[in-house]
Amino acid sequence: MAIVKPFICLRPETSVVSKVAALPYDVYSRAEAKLEVEREPFSFLKIDRAETGLPDEVDTYDPRVYERARTLLEEMTANGIFVQEKFPCYYVYELTMDGRSQTGIVACSSIDDYAGNVIKKHENTRAEKEEDRVRHVDICDAQTGPIFLAYRARTDINAIVAEAKETPSLYDFTAVDGIRHVVWRIDGRRQVKALEKAFAQVPNTYIADGHHRAASAVRVGFQRREEHPNYKGDEPYNYFLSVLFPDEELMIMDYNRVVKDLNGLSEEDFLERVRADFEVQSMGSEPVRPGKKGEFGMYLSDRWYLLAARRSPCGDPVADLDVSVLQDTLLGPILGIGDPRTDTRIDFIGGIRGLLELSRRCHTDMKVAFSMYPTSIEELFQVADAGRLMPPKSTWFEPKLRSGIFIHRLS
Repeated sequence: MAIVKPFICLRPETSVVSKVAALPYDVYSRAEAKLEVEREPFSFLKIDRAETGLPDEVDTYDPRVYERARTLLEEMTANGIFVQEKFPCYYVYELTMDGRSQTGIVACSSIDDYAGNVIKKHENTRAEKEEDRVRHVDICDAQTGPIFLAYRARTDINAIVAEAKETPSLYDFTAVDGIRHVVWRIDGRRQVKALEKAFAQVPNTYIADGHHRAASAVRVGFQRREEHPNYKGDEPYNYFLSVLFPDEELMIMDYNRVVKDLNGLSEEDFLERVRADFEVQSMGSEPVRPGKKGEFGMYLSDRWYLLAARRSPCGDPVADLDVSVLQDTLLGPILGIGDPRTDTRIDFIGGIRGLLELSRRCHTDMKVAFSMYPTSIEELFQVADAGRLMPPKSTWFEPKLRSGIFIHRLS
C-alpha cells in the first residue's frame, strides 16, 4: 500500500508566487530558458536551469551550474521570497486549462515504494538526464520539481479534497500561459490523519510524468542512506515531492509523429503499402483528428487522410497501444523507422501545439505527419501493472505542473 505523507514545505511568499512558478525545466531549450529568465527575473527556472545566469560557453552540466542553483535558492530564502512552514502539511493543487480543471494532492512519496514497485513506472530513463537531476537535487539539498503521480480515484480522498476547497485558498493566480493555479493547505490534524489513512488503502500509484525526476530523487535518497548508515527512515531524504491525481480527472493529449521522407518510396507506392494494413480515406485539406482508438490522421502533400487499422486487438497491453500499431505496421516496415528513440528521421510533436503544427513541419523539414488518438490513463495503468514499458512519446499530459511552488528540503 502507498505511503503518502505530509511534509514541511518551502514555498514562495504569496505576493510573488505567480512570478516564481515556472514550467518544468525540461520543456525549454537552453536559449528558451535564458529568454524566460530575462523576461521574469523571479522565475524558478533560474534555479532549475542555473546555466541561464552563466556565460553561454559554460557547459550545462558544469559543476558551477549546480553550485549557482544552490546559492540562488539560499539567497531567495534568506531574502524572504521563500518561506518555510512550521509543521508538515498536505496541499490541494488545482490547475484549470481551457475551462477544464484537475486537482491533485501535494505530498511526499516513499523511495521504498518506488524501489518496491508500489509506485509503478511505464518509461525508461536516460542516464545523462538522470545524472543531471541527481546532482541538482543533491547539491541544492532539495527537490524542486514535483513528480506527477496518478492513482485510481477513491471517494474518501475526493471528500477530503472537496472539504479543503471550502476553505480560503493559499494561492490563486493565472500564469502568463492562461493556466489558473489554486492551492489550499491541509494542516488540520483530523484531515491530515484521514488523508494519510486513505492513501494507505491505495495499492499502487503510477508515474504519469517525471520519470527522470523520480529516479533522481530516489537515487539521492539511497545515497544519503549510505552516508548515514544509522538512518531511522523518517528523514526527509527518504521521500520525494509528488502531486497525486485521481485517474478520473486526468487528460492525456495526443503525441503526434512527423517523418522526414518516404524511405525511397514514391507517394503512390507508399499509399499502396499503407492500404495493406489500413483503410485509407482521403479527407481533403481540413486537419484530421482521430475520433477513436485505432484511427490515425495522416498529412501528405497538402492532403489529409483518415487511416483505420485493419489489425484487431491482440490482448497485449503494449502491442495494442495505437503508438505501437503505427510503429509496428507503418513507421517500421514501410518508412524504415527501426528505433524511434534514436532515428533522426522522426520527430514527435505534443498535442498542445495543435494539428496545424504537423502541416507546418511538412512544409519545412518533414514529408509526412501522423495525428494520434490519445493514449488513455487506463492503458497507462495496464502497461505499468504488467511490468511493461510504453514506446517512446506515448503520452502528453497537460496542464504541466509548475516548479517552485512547492519545495521539499532534504535536511
